[in-house]
Amino acid sequence: MNTVLTVSFFKAAIIAGTPLLFATLGEIMTEKSGNLNLGVEGMMLMGAVVGFEVGYVTNNPLLALVTAALAGAIGALIYAFLTVSLRANQVVSGLALTIFGTGFSGFLGQGLIGLKMSEGFISNFQKIKIPGLGDIPWLGEIFFNHDILVYFGYLTAVILGLYLYNTRKGLNLRAVGENPAAADAASVRVTRYKYTHILLGGALCGLGGAYLSLVQVPVWQENITAGRGWIAVALVIFSAWNPYRAILGAYLFGGLDIIGFRLQGSGIVISQYIFDMAPYLMTIIILVIVSFKKDIKNAPPKALGEPYFREER
Repeated sequence: MNTVLTVSFFKAAIIAGTPLLFATLGEIMTEKSGNLNLGVEGMMLMGAVVGFEVGYVTNNPLLALVTAALAGAIGALIYAFLTVSLRANQVVSGLALTIFGTGFSGFLGQGLIGLKMSEGFISNFQKIKIPGLGDIPWLGEIFFNHDILVYFGYLTAVILGLYLYNTRKGLNLRAVGENPAAADAASVRVTRYKYTHILLGGALCGLGGAYLSLVQVPVWQENITAGRGWIAVALVIFSAWNPYRAILGAYLFGGLDIIGFRLQGSGIVISQYIFDMAPYLMTIIILVIVSFKKDIKNAPPKALGEPYFREER
């Protein structure tokens, strides 16, 4: 029985961590370009509400996911225009995007509260057991018996890691984040790289929000993300801007998100607020460790948060 409960917990942690994984990967991509976007929560909410409304009206899961990603990308486009083209303060712009996304989801979702996706729509996200891998004791049930978006999360993390560390364009992106003037002098189109990756990052954040409203909780609730965007920002630091580490971090924090309810269900009464605090506490600990180690590999991009003006180089 204990084995069943353990497997069930880790499997649920992966489900809870999937929206965090998408949002974290999106923010990693954005920050690797040298832009700090604190609007992750807003982009997730935009993706969640647009994806839910489109899915509810059309009953088309693919269209719902695509429009959710587009909604997140549009939010990121607003941020990119302000910070890249107009060189506005990145922190303020990101916070403004969060406020905008929260208001946007509240306005668009006011007529959706309590509505539930049809059973036919939900059936599109049934668990798919991967042949062979799904038969591995423990690990097969934990990692390889999920809906298609969980697998897409695995794939996205691996592809982003390979892109950043094993391709020329990934090297160019890291150069833009470290020293945009040097990258510009080497004929890298800094503005194009920034816009492209900020928008792709926003699309992933929108997809993370859509996972919440379409798969994990297919009933519209106001403020459905419940602060997960801020946890994703913390996760970027926790994972040291590394997509591979983001997988572990997202599922670890996903486990922290549900463990309080699991313990209460078993009769152990511990305040959920303690577990809500845990991700941020762990991030602070990681920051302290990194500051003492001075590890270049785990350091943020050097030009993170700094606007780039070509004529000043």
